[in-house]
Amino acid sequence: MTVQSDATVARPSASVPVEMSTLYQEGMLAGVLAAAAVAIWFLIVDVLQGRPLYTPTVLGTALFRHGAGLAATEPLTVSAEMVLMFTWVHGLLFAAVGGVAARLLGVVEQHPNVGFGILLLFVVLQAGFTVVAVLVAQPVLQALAWPAILVANLLAAATMGLYLWWRHPNLRVSP
Repeated sequence: MTVQSDATVARPSASVPVEMSTLYQEGMLAGVLAAAAVAIWFLIVDVLQGRPLYTPTVLGTALFRHGAGLAATEPLTVSAEMVLMFTWVHGLLFAAVGGVAARLLGVVEQHPNVGFGILLLFVVLQAGFTVVAVLVAQPVLQALAWPAILVANLLAAATMGLYLWWRHPNLRVSP
């Protein structure tokens, strides 16, 4: 019969990599928090303009109905179906993006010298999102104000980044 004391229990050190499932969970939570920040932002914008839930209706219509009705002269009628479907897909996509971000964070924790490259990739992807939105999503941009979309995108990135930074305060990036 052997008694195990605290001295014989292996304790993780700072150099031990974070377990992958924990990393992905953190990333998915960061993504959901970012999606919630965007949803709250657009709810505030919509309420101030006197049309609550208009933005997810427009985006849901663009996504699920291929933009049918976006070119009409009068604004779309708010649709609970479009709001719920778009919100579900939006949350799932942000959870996936958060998972990828957390995985990249795990790489940076093991290899700080690639951190700057990943940060640069993030900046390029942000710029690419803005360019693609301007070039491809004209009907959506006519229905919604592009500065609000840009602010939402930056708000999502800041929310996700701050949450992950809070969870990994010792993260270091080397140039």
